[in-house]
Amino acid sequence: MPMMMNKVKNAMSNLVGGMMPHGHHHHHNHHSGGGQTCGPDSLPPRFPYGRPDFLDLSPELLQYSTEHASRPVLTLKRGSRLPWQTGYAEVINAGKSMLNEDQASCEKVFVRKPSGKHRIPLHFWGVFDGHAGSGAAIMASKLLHRLIRDRLGEICHLLENPGSAPPICLAKNGSPYQAESKKGKVVSLESLVMGVIETAFKQMDDLIEKEKASYAISGGCCALAAIHLMGKLYVANAGDSRAIIIRNNEVIPMTNEFTPESERQRLQYLGFLRPELLGNEFTHIEFPRRIQHSELGKKMLYRDHTMTGWAYKTIVEDDLKFPLIYGEGKKARVMATIGVTRGLGDHDLKVYNSNIYIKPFLSCVPEVKVYNLDENKHGPDDVLVMGTDGLWDVTTDREVADAVSAYLSCCDPSDPMRYTLAAQDLLMRSRGVLKERGWRLPNEKLGSGDDITVFIVPLVGHESET
Repeated sequence: MPMMMNKVKNAMSNLVGGMMPHGHHHHHNHHSGGGQTCGPDSLPPRFPYGRPDFLDLSPELLQYSTEHASRPVLTLKRGSRLPWQTGYAEVINAGKSMLNEDQASCEKVFVRKPSGKHRIPLHFWGVFDGHAGSGAAIMASKLLHRLIRDRLGEICHLLENPGSAPPICLAKNGSPYQAESKKGKVVSLESLVMGVIETAFKQMDDLIEKEKASYAISGGCCALAAIHLMGKLYVANAGDSRAIIIRNNEVIPMTNEFTPESERQRLQYLGFLRPELLGNEFTHIEFPRRIQHSELGKKMLYRDHTMTGWAYKTIVEDDLKFPLIYGEGKKARVMATIGVTRGLGDHDLKVYNSNIYIKPFLSCVPEVKVYNLDENKHGPDDVLVMGTDGLWDVTTDREVADAVSAYLSCCDPSDPMRYTLAAQDLLMRSRGVLKERGWRLPNEKLGSGDDITVFIVPLVGHESET
């Protein structure tokens, strides 16, 4: 059993001593070189590394953006326009990986029938927080919105008729199957769109796995997407990024984070049902601390997949294995390796120095929440804020809402840059300023050393487009 402990120690010393001068890589305890170096097989990258196209960076600016020492904030240029006057800002990490592993996309596309002329506009915003490389995040930022658009195209004829519930059964050609006399459960169009988004995330994950045969696609990523379709905002989250709506200075959370702690019971249940996935190295049971060999036969607090509370159990040999979930807060890890439990990619991620795959414990399925834009009145300061965890690690929802509201209230309401300037202000509050002892916030607390990406989307945007 000491073997596992040594692995973890090695992994930690690699983490601290290897690529990362700051030693606080958020997710992985290994192979976090950041870029998309071609692997031993020298496969070409699926997409070259870069920052989001809408930033329109020159090679010089791209180089400048990677300076960990100064951590320059990149924003939308004046004169650049994103749909809805969306604001955007990003900043690189303080040295935990060579490149900024966050990616973002903002697109307006049209949903149409494969053969039809009728088009339904769809707006898409995505933030992708990569880990152990940028490959998966870049690929998802280029393709996820297209997969969602294409899936919606298959049900476009149903979207054109929002007044009636979707038919339970479709004929082979996609038209409603006529024998619809049997009554069944009524499914809303909204929940059909939610299902399309969920399936598109799975399709994206499968595509990454499939293309890894021909291309180098490094790492994995958390994925957070907001989709505007027919007056509704669908916010889909797989990972630990976060989105909130600020309306009348009130916070409406649109996501939950998926971490080893929030998904403990799901993970433990899988380990309980399929112990072979634990590779004889891990136990699915959680204990408050590691157990010493000398404690065999004594009673210790524990909990398993059936429990929210704690109880005592007699310690047996099997309990000496490393816990499947270990650590708390931002330090909680699955199999001592990864700190998020949902996302895309990570197909070849293994426990350090072993042949145990972690992917079976990770889910690519997002939680989708819906906000009805048409049912609510919005002013120019009512916004959707989307950010990777680098933002929220040091700033609460309330602080974000107060900062954005305060900033926008001082801005000229007609300035198309106001949302980008608010995003820049928000990002600099979480990054802090460089002092002798690292990046510090005004209250002298540690700033975020992570990559940070922020969208601020004005909710009145859809009115100006209709």
